[in-house]
Amino acid sequence: MKNLIKAGIIGCGHLGKLHLKNIKEIEQRNQLIKLEGLYDTDTEMLKNLSQESGVKYYERLDDMLNDVNAVFIVTPTTTHFQIAEKTISAGIHTFIEKPVTETVEEAAGLEKIKKSGTIVQVGHIERFNPAILSVEKYTLAPLFIETHRLAQFNPRGTDVSVIKDLMIHDIDIILNLVKSDVKTIEANGVGVLTDTIDIANSRINFENGCVANITASRISLKKMRKMRIFQKNAYVSIDFLNNTSEVFRLSEDTESNIFSVPVNLNGRDYKIAYDKPVVDITNAMKYEEELFFNSIMHNQEPEVTLKDGKVALEIAAKIIEKIESNMGLIK
Repeated sequence: MKNLIKAGIIGCGHLGKLHLKNIKEIEQRNQLIKLEGLYDTDTEMLKNLSQESGVKYYERLDDMLNDVNAVFIVTPTTTHFQIAEKTISAGIHTFIEKPVTETVEEAAGLEKIKKSGTIVQVGHIERFNPAILSVEKYTLAPLFIETHRLAQFNPRGTDVSVIKDLMIHDIDIILNLVKSDVKTIEANGVGVLTDTIDIANSRINFENGCVANITASRISLKKMRKMRIFQKNAYVSIDFLNNTSEVFRLSEDTESNIFSVPVNLNGRDYKIAYDKPVVDITNAMKYEEELFFNSIMHNQEPEVTLKDGKVALEIAAKIIEKIESNMGLIK
């Protein structure tokens, strides 16, 4: 079939299985998309998954790469570069779960070998969380951003620090919102249950004057994924975990369709308007997969580019460097 996207999944652990489920559903709705194959180093698990899903499995990665023109790399971060270098060099459209690579140098290496027309998208899934999508209609010009991303301990993902595992989500979103170069970074953190950093806080100062205070922990008793955005005449609260958002705005307009409270400031009448945007409950992972396929079909730049992934990783690396430097001073 002309222009058929033949996709393969590399890495069939927890996240890989979620991608498998979603892409099977997308495949049923779009005849131009076919899930061609699965690959994982755990051959026994792979055989069972292939039998359950009806999708062909490959014992050799190179064999699968000969049969596909798009892949999803859902393997440990330490393997991303080795695999992506092979797929991108071959001109295979590549979706890489975040963080894009283990090091900034590796991400830069992928940029060098990427050819025009080869789509490379990084899986910063929180960009597509319904809660943040719901506030896109508002003009956001942040002056101060505060985030808390807390998770209960799970051994999965501890091959990297909490900065690359969790905080990088908020780094990517903040960079996309602020759209300004970073001026200075301050950070502190400690390793509690692992040999890497398990809890961290960073304060990022941007050239345009915005300040972001970011906290991430993977040793919390409860889950939390919240962002608060403060700007001139507005405050926005985003709850990524519960898919909700709230907007408070100082307005002179008399909008009848929203709840508002009158207030007089310096002799002028205003309204503090409250809005709770309607959130379309969507599957964020499936949405980013659909956007990836759409970018391939229309040869368009993906929503989260390889450069986006590299820049977020650069900031994460600087935060880690700052924390490790501070830890060295403590010793």
